[in-house]
Amino acid sequence: MRFWLVRPCLLLLAAAAMAPCVWPQSVARRTSSPTDHLRIDANLVLVPVTVTDHKDRMVTGLRQSDFRVYDGATEQPVTQFAEEDVPLSVGIVFDTSGSMRDKLWESKKAIAALAATANPEDQFFLVRFSGQPELAVPFAGDLKRLENASWSAQPSGKTALLDAICLALDYMRNARNPRKVMVIISDGGDNHSRYTRNEIRLRVRETDIAVYSIGIYDSASQWLPEQERGGPGLLTRIADESGGRHFSVERPGDIPELAAALGRELHNQYVLGFRPSAARRDGKYHRIQVKLRDGHGRHIYSRPGYYAAGQ
Repeated sequence: MRFWLVRPCLLLLAAAAMAPCVWPQSVARRTSSPTDHLRIDANLVLVPVTVTDHKDRMVTGLRQSDFRVYDGATEQPVTQFAEEDVPLSVGIVFDTSGSMRDKLWESKKAIAALAATANPEDQFFLVRFSGQPELAVPFAGDLKRLENASWSAQPSGKTALLDAICLALDYMRNARNPRKVMVIISDGGDNHSRYTRNEIRLRVRETDIAVYSIGIYDSASQWLPEQERGGPGLLTRIADESGGRHFSVERPGDIPELAAALGRELHNQYVLGFRPSAARRDGKYHRIQVKLRDGHGRHIYSRPGYYAAGQ
């Protein structure tokens, strides 16, 4: 059995806490009630971890003994460890609104660069959005279809970024691979969503999806509308909540190279596993922290918490 066949986190997906996302008619909805609760009663918490050096280069070759994991203030023994390239289920959330007019060409190239790093068992879907989100490409192994859907996009309209993230979170339930990733390519502005930032932040926390955002920002941001000025903060918070990363870009020409580097990073991560004590089986959200025994000049990216199973 491969290590990654174990579910990647202890989660409580509290669907009743918020209204369900709006799905386009072309997307099949789940048949379960939106008030259902899905609880995964595993004993093992798995934490994907990326380690970089002071130049933001990936650090490989670390051992299990190099890591320390804290559940709250209590250090937990690391009982599982892997550094393995595993199949990914990837959702790309692609901003095609009017504010992306001067950035769209390089953003399309970024999607192609990300797809070029894929393994044969990876699967991708594409959500495009301007004033409203659409599932442009459902899960497929045919990466040409993904690229064609991005190349055909034209910039127009307002920006419903939060609604697009919500749609992608819901559709990710159809993923076949345990390792789930969302990649957002956007300037981070939002002026047309029905969902709030806090609602989306909580939804991200309740999933096992790692969110990576490539934020493409104008240098003269002080002259932008308020919704667009908040873009960097929004994309950073969502990525941090999920254990992913946020990448800030001011030169659109840098986007394809960054996307290719991200694709390589996604296939080179550590996975740490620990077993919470019985006292942690309370159905609540618990903060965790991953550290290195020798962390000088290195940075760790990992999910900040998990929902414990109940008794």
